[in-house]
Formats: sequence, C-alpha cells, structure tokens
Amino acid sequence: MVDVFGFPLSLLLLLVGTGLMVAEALAPGANFIVVGSGLTVAGITGVLLSPVLGGAGLILLMTVALLAASAATLSGYRRLGIGSGESGSKTSDSASLRGQTGTVTERVTDSDGEVKLDDGGFNPYYRARAADRPIETGTDVMVMDPGGGNVVTVAATEEDEIDRALREGRDERETDDGSNAEAESA
Repeated sequence: MVDVFGFPLSLLLLLVGTGLMVAEALAPGANFIVVGSGLTVAGITGVLLSPVLGGAGLILLMTVALLAASAATLSGYRRLGIGSGESGSKTSDSASLRGQTGTVTERVTDSDGEVKLDDGGFNPYYRARAADRPIETGTDVMVMDPGGGNVVTVAATEEDEIDRALREGRDERETDDGSNAEAESA
C-alpha cells in the first residue's frame, strides 16, 4: 500500500474525510460533506480490503468508492434541496425571514407563542411575539421583524377594520366607474 507522510493512504483518506465531515458539522453549509463522505468511504474501503487486495486494484476500488459515495451524497443533498437555495426550504440568514408568511401553531402574545413559516427551512417552527395584538392559533401571519432569527415578531395577515374599509371603498369606486361607463355609452 502507498504511504503518504508515513501513514497508509487508506488511513489518511479516512482521517481527512472524517475531519471534513466534522468541519461541516461545526460550520454547516454543504461545503465539506460531499468530499468528506467520499474520502471517508474510500478510506474505509482501503482499510478493510488492504489485506485482501493490493496495489493498483485497491487504488482503483478506493477511487470508485470515493466517486460513488460523493455522487450519492451530492444527489441526496440536491434531492433534499440543501445548499442549492432553489428549494425555498432554506433560509440564508435572519433578514430573509422578513415578509415570510406562516400560520400560528401556539397562541401568539406580546411575550410568547409559536408560528410555522411556509418557507422556514429544515425546522419551520419559530418562537414568535405579536406586533400589536394577541393572535389566535390557526391565523395566517407575516413576519414583520426577524429579530435575529430566534424570536420573530409577526402580525396577522387577516383582514382588519382598515383593510375592510379600504376594500369597500375600492369596491364602491369600481361599481361607480362601471355604472358611469354604462350611462355614458347609452
């Protein structure tokens, strides 16, 4: 077996791969896990099969294991939408929570509550505080202030008195415009 820095290649691949996966766990972002998993599987393959195979055959098998494990990990990440930013299931930072909508799962008051955001990431449940008045369970809400991402401030998106008055005024104008247009054409 080939030695690198005094270590068998398979053991070195195992150690480096494990180190990369630990680094990914400490600083998530889908940057190291694909290569780390491939190196770890290649290292394990080399450690287990080095007594049976040797030389070029073992190196070739470790290479195939590295490519297969890396491809499987990358495929899994894409299927889950991790790291791509395309799935909408991942938030990039707390500021990206502003304007997101969701539903109250636990009554929200000025000091306590919980909401489930529609595009809230892996765990879409967030502790929440009400922006103005208590909000009951099942109410649709919008994030007004992400507050660092730990506790979001939300407001109900349901129609209130002001929204009703604006809608009624808009409906009256549209009705008036329609009847005026009919009177002018006659």
